[in-house]
Amino acid sequence: MEESNTSAGQTDTTPPFDPLAPAVPISYPLKTLEELESRAYFKSFHFPFNKATVKLPTGNGRGAASMPQRPRILVCHDMAGGYTDDRFVQGGGNADAYAIWHWYLIDVFVYFSHNLVTLPPPCWTNTAHRHGVKVLGTFIVEWDEGKKLAKQLLLTKESAQMYAERLTELAVALNFDGWLLNMEVTLDPKQIPNLKEFVNHLSQTMHSAVPGSIVIWYDSVTIDGDLSWQDQLNDKNKPFFDLCDGIFVNYTWKEGYPKLSADVAGDRKFDVYMGIDVFGRGTYGGGQWTTNVALDVIKKDGVSAAIFAPGWVYETNQPPDFQTAQNRWWGLVEKSWGVVQNYPKILPFYSNFNQGHGYHIYVDGEQVLDTPWNNISSQSFQPFIEYPGDPTTQPIQVVINFKEASYSGGGNITFKGTLGGDTFTARLFQGELLLGNSPIHFTYSVKLSGNSLLGLALEFLSADKEKKTVLLASSGNTLLTMNRFSKYFTYVIMPRRVTKLEKEPGWVIQKSSIEMDGHILREIRAVCYKSRPEKSEVVVKDKTASPDPSEYYAVLGHMRVNTSAENSDFPPSSSWIVDSQYVEFTSGSQGSKNLSVKIIWQLKDGNADLFPNYNMYVKKLKSTSSRNPNEMLEGAEQEYLGVAEVESFYIFDLVIPSDTSSLKFIIQVRSVDGASQNLEDSPFLVLKVEAS
Repeated sequence: MEESNTSAGQTDTTPPFDPLAPAVPISYPLKTLEELESRAYFKSFHFPFNKATVKLPTGNGRGAASMPQRPRILVCHDMAGGYTDDRFVQGGGNADAYAIWHWYLIDVFVYFSHNLVTLPPPCWTNTAHRHGVKVLGTFIVEWDEGKKLAKQLLLTKESAQMYAERLTELAVALNFDGWLLNMEVTLDPKQIPNLKEFVNHLSQTMHSAVPGSIVIWYDSVTIDGDLSWQDQLNDKNKPFFDLCDGIFVNYTWKEGYPKLSADVAGDRKFDVYMGIDVFGRGTYGGGQWTTNVALDVIKKDGVSAAIFAPGWVYETNQPPDFQTAQNRWWGLVEKSWGVVQNYPKILPFYSNFNQGHGYHIYVDGEQVLDTPWNNISSQSFQPFIEYPGDPTTQPIQVVINFKEASYSGGGNITFKGTLGGDTFTARLFQGELLLGNSPIHFTYSVKLSGNSLLGLALEFLSADKEKKTVLLASSGNTLLTMNRFSKYFTYVIMPRRVTKLEKEPGWVIQKSSIEMDGHILREIRAVCYKSRPEKSEVVVKDKTASPDPSEYYAVLGHMRVNTSAENSDFPPSSSWIVDSQYVEFTSGSQGSKNLSVKIIWQLKDGNADLFPNYNMYVKKLKSTSSRNPNEMLEGAEQEYLGVAEVESFYIFDLVIPSDTSSLKFIIQVRSVDGASQNLEDSPFLVLKVEAS
């Protein structure tokens, strides 16, 4: 398996460091069998930060016995050698960092690098799991060094079993779902029985420890010990296929090979993943912008696809920009293969359309950060936006917008263009949500310009397959809205509550409710329309209206679907135990100090799984005669530090002005429905600044 090209000027992403010493938490691979055997990773300072916390949705993860019985899409990451911006567990400062957001087109995600044991950074596992996608690490031996490693690995049956068990331990501890095995070396035929034992034992231990996990064999060494890529499933590699959950077929296959492989696999044909190298190195169809040529052939023959190095779009700077090129490239995948994931499937469902990078961060409409950032863990559910090849063919452009103000996180969906008396709809989500006899509540934030309005169109399927459509209309003239849309929708529902934010002018929160007992929610679309007043009224009476009544502009900030009309309740701050570790003060300039510290917290009683992440803040409290920390807070502004996905956060070299006496670290708890606890009610820790 070849390595994708490394971007110009890319530096070594895994410099030597002491894994036991406190430092900015990073993800890193294991490079030696000694590291693997000794369990050294579990002693690392970085290990607790690398645990993924998002579980796969029920029905497609822990407890799921098998993959879906249909052709699947596996995506093998291999972006610039791995461990680039994504290695910073708590996030970085590159707003242009690489990310994937078309998760609804992916079944399995493999994090790949050319290190011996590639451990997926938790950001990938968190966001992939959120979207129902399984995540695999990679175990690879290659080149001359790989032969030495293979000799040690396969020395005895017991050694093969031991190393397999160590790999399983890592997957369980870090909460990912299996392994891609790439034994890309020539072996002595006498080593093959122990290699088979390694594959079999890893598969068995993974299945036992993580139900629904998968181990996939890469088409490399044969059952004879030859390093000979077969480009198909045949008798040279099938003995390994028979011991695990699938095979990743090398990407230099010919047109008839997918069909031949399907015939050999029999009733396991979906476990055959035909490789496609997006860089196009000898791959069928040429990869790059013709990747879909290979996908079409693979799907026609009823097997699965393994897309290798989709970061090609990013690494080669495809024009006109990464966002546009990425959307166009994945649009070709969808056209060939179709959507493979559906959400919402369970409630609560929340999205702020955050892609995991941007130029600002907002919490409930209020800006807390105005500098570039990246953190793929922060991705919420990604919309199924359809991007036309030629944007001029539709009246409204629909884009994820990072530059304009967000309601939550660092993005929004902006709808902009021209619209007369017609409406325009845009796909947001394709769901599979079975509703009970309780009402469901939709909450969403919008910014509207002029006489532009934005509603949500819902499509439901009844138990007897009858389709029903519902419009959750925007606030406006009820009678006019009913008269206009009743003939197109089964139900038209006006918002039951409309709230305008006072702190951040422009954002309007709309809440609507509907009861559809026994129906399945299949689709959510945005509906762009206008209030359609007379032109004279627009100009004279509505000072905010656009001079051109056909101009349309609306922003969708977030969406929440829940069985409760209100946000989640949060435990009071007294319900948490908060402490500090590794406290280190150092001298700065002009009497200032720098602080490095690990903040840890724990819920005394209750289920912390209800809280997927935490916003971290600090208040720098000035000297005062009072001993009451709450009195010292007057006038102190909180500074946003980042987001924690686990119940700890490491702060490195925090600058403390000379007149600061204490630091109040605030842990703002966030719930699965996207709500954030009030800062004044959040758990906190006051740390006294050491005297010089």
